[in-house]
Amino acid sequence: MAGHWRADLDAVFARDPAARNRLEVLLTYPGVHALFMHRLAHGLWKRRWRLLSRSLAAFSRFWTGIEIHPGACIGQRFFIDHGMGVVIGETAEIGDDCTLYHGVTLGGTSWQPGKRHPTLGNGVIVGAGAKVLGPIMVGDQARVGSNAVVVKSVPAGATVVGIPGRVVNKGEQHPDNFEAYGLTGQMPDPVARAIECMLEHMHRQDAEITQIRSGLQQLQPREALMPVEEIACSLEAGPDSAEQGTSKQNT
Repeated sequence: MAGHWRADLDAVFARDPAARNRLEVLLTYPGVHALFMHRLAHGLWKRRWRLLSRSLAAFSRFWTGIEIHPGACIGQRFFIDHGMGVVIGETAEIGDDCTLYHGVTLGGTSWQPGKRHPTLGNGVIVGAGAKVLGPIMVGDQARVGSNAVVVKSVPAGATVVGIPGRVVNKGEQHPDNFEAYGLTGQMPDPVARAIECMLEHMHRQDAEITQIRSGLQQLQPREALMPVEEIACSLEAGPDSAEQGTSKQNT
């Protein structure tokens, strides 16, 4: 038990530059308080002292604002930064060297007994406000961006963002590369990428239509072709130009 606590304290200094000394961490870090009380409550839970373990967990929630069910299994060097609003369900499993930020939920999606909560591999980082729901697996060294809602398993080393969570980066696993809040360099926006693909497809279609018209002009007189009107984009043109375009059509 003492070895677990010492490793948990060392994890704070490795991932939080604001930590200055052990006494300050022991007295002022709610994530450390919640984890230490969970270690005790989990030991009682395994010995089937259910009421006492739940009472200790309830006191921990009142004292720290972090709710960890005593049945949850948590590995070594686990760190909860800030911590307020974190919820970890009964059947959740967390590997070694994981980091959770405030507002994270490891929740269940079923009322049936059995495995209902997610499993986090080693070195997983879950950003602030993220929700990981259901009996899914988040692979080793994966990153969950802030406010993401993850309902499907995540491959090892991947980065997930958005609602619902989408894999935007299947990077290599770097155990020594800590990324606060699950952020990665130049993390792409899946919605912006989809719009870019649509615009690129439209430009290609316009080029193909231009080629077809050029071929038809060589085979037929120019007056036989349907005239193409210039349409101003609403993003580039103001409301005055839009009104002028409608008035010309009416005339």
